[in-house]
Amino acid sequence: MSASLPALLAALLYFIAGLLIGLRLFAQPDGWRPPRTAGIATGLAAAALHAALLWLGAYEDTGLNVAFFSIVSLVAWVVAVLLLVSALTKPVENLGILLLPLAGIAVLLELRFPGHRLLPDTAPWGLRAHVLVSLIAYALLTLASVQAILLAIQDRHLHRRQPVGFVRALPPLQTMESLLFEMIALGFVLLTLALGTGFMFLEDMFAQHLAHKTLLSVLAWAVFGVLLWGRFRFGWRGRTALRWTLVGFVVLMLAYFGSKFVLELLLQRG
Repeated sequence: MSASLPALLAALLYFIAGLLIGLRLFAQPDGWRPPRTAGIATGLAAAALHAALLWLGAYEDTGLNVAFFSIVSLVAWVVAVLLLVSALTKPVENLGILLLPLAGIAVLLELRFPGHRLLPDTAPWGLRAHVLVSLIAYALLTLASVQAILLAIQDRHLHRRQPVGFVRALPPLQTMESLLFEMIALGFVLLTLALGTGFMFLEDMFAQHLAHKTLLSVLAWAVFGVLLWGRFRFGWRGRTALRWTLVGFVVLMLAYFGSKFVLELLLQRG
């Protein structure tokens, strides 16, 4: 069976899940709103179908397909799964209003622009661990960046004493802030492990085709490290936390996807 229909269905389910979460978030206090579980369950169904597509398309007989849009899709799936699983016990499902539709778009991009670039099964276990930890770290810090934006919007409306409907539907500000720094702290630990395994198991982290990725990754690590130190030492929050989080996220995004985009899609190099 062609992967087109399952991919379109997975994307549609992601879009519906985001819509259900949005309807619940923006509903009037006295109006109808979908059950909280509706968006989560639909998102989990989309993620399950997405996982099957990744298994069929990303994993080849001789290794892992690490082509640009395959990795974009894989990262989007990890982000969606972390979000949806966390939403079972924590009030983070509102992040899905943006992240789940983006996962749907990632599925469609991989369908439209398939690639073929393998990380062979014979690659050292340390290299495979580096790839896996890097993906999870990136996914967690993606969640943190969206959480930071939502937190900034909430903080702004509360300070202006204009808590519109969706702000009233959010968890308390202190809970939102605690969740943000939990995500950043865990993402920072995983990013540290990713850099460590990279230096241990890659032949030369500063080789010509890796130098920009390495330097930008180290810079992003430093940005998140300073943010966590500022939080511990000076109690940074609000706009300060937002700025540092988004700067770190953008630098990390450029480190991986920026260099990968230029090498694979513009320069046509592996």
